[in-house]
Amino acid sequence: MATAPDLEEYRVAARRWLAANLERREAGQAGGRGGSDAHTEEDFRAERALQKKIYEAGYAGINWPSEYGGQGLSDAHARAFALEAIPYRLPDLGHAGGTTYGPVGQTLIRHGSPEFLARHIPRILAADELFVQLFSEPNAGSDMAGITTRAVRTDGGWLITGSKIWTSGATEGDFGMCLARSNWDAPKHRGLTWFAVPLRAPGVTIQPIREITGGAEFCQEFLDDVFVPDNDVIGDVDQGWTVAQTMLLVERGAGRDDPVNLPEVGPAELDPFLVELARAAGRAQDPVARQALARIHTADWARGQLGRRITGLLRSSDKPASGIASYWKLSAGVYNPERARLALEIGRGIPLVWRDDDGRRATLDYLNSRVWSIAGGTNEMQRNAISERVLGLPREPSFDRGKPFNEVQRSARQWLDNS
Repeated sequence: MATAPDLEEYRVAARRWLAANLERREAGQAGGRGGSDAHTEEDFRAERALQKKIYEAGYAGINWPSEYGGQGLSDAHARAFALEAIPYRLPDLGHAGGTTYGPVGQTLIRHGSPEFLARHIPRILAADELFVQLFSEPNAGSDMAGITTRAVRTDGGWLITGSKIWTSGATEGDFGMCLARSNWDAPKHRGLTWFAVPLRAPGVTIQPIREITGGAEFCQEFLDDVFVPDNDVIGDVDQGWTVAQTMLLVERGAGRDDPVNLPEVGPAELDPFLVELARAAGRAQDPVARQALARIHTADWARGQLGRRITGLLRSSDKPASGIASYWKLSAGVYNPERARLALEIGRGIPLVWRDDDGRRATLDYLNSRVWSIAGGTNEMQRNAISERVLGLPREPSFDRGKPFNEVQRSARQWLDNS
């Protein structure tokens, strides 16, 4: 096994490479991947090319396994590069990029077969393949085990039929990590399998969903007998719920930290945007506005400490309780709407009828503030997970536990017909 490079030497080499190969970003310009959905096709090709340049230089997948195309270095090396890269413009691969290098990538590494990983991970790190999550369905949101997208065996693979919804970045992606029901005679938490579904294959239709913000981050997908070969099954057939639990853990904070966004240990500065918003509204000395700023600042710092605490608990166990990660997810679902409301109060009318960018961020934050109370599992689902899996309280009654899923479906239809 090769010896990992000295951390300080690695940092110096990364600093030199960044200065020679990447553009410095302007003040206020985003420097990291994941977030924009306003790319043209030409723009997106350029962002992919930039990611490939970073990959070929050995700075993509720094702490991903070396046997599958990563560098096999430590989290400390990844953080060193990320901190050195802050002044530079990194690839913006939109929501598909954020998903690919976040929950999907970490889940694939844990559950993909060696052959699958050897085939896909190098292409993922080079941005030749971007993955999105084909998870929720029109009739299966919080009850994710209730999905009805169907996977039927065929010669050399599977045919996938159904519909997925609320998929971030599907128009930008190449593959969807898709959960489908492969065995209808098993209970609903069994008989599920994950597939790498090619999004440009025959039978795939993608429809963007226009949101209240004016953007179209989310999409709905229609799958009509989409062929997926056997070697693109992720994890074991009929054991997809185990993979799903990993995905949810990573989404809710149990994966490796994004090295750019680690919470600070000590107190940070007041949010400069909110300070400028208060000034623009003529409220820099207003005690009510200052109190709102202080409340936000205190809560931001407390959530940073919560994130560190949760990360430590999750990393200290080989099999962390999934409910631990729910504390972080629940904190976002509860706090984000309150933070957004306080920002509107600080700016008074500016965020409602903004000029230039004076209040645009506050308005969009408010419109998006309920996202984390729903996406990735509602606040109610997080409370259930904490109560049952952390506190050991009794489970809620379940009428369908242990029953074959096709029987559950028949019972539901009969109930609807008789109601």
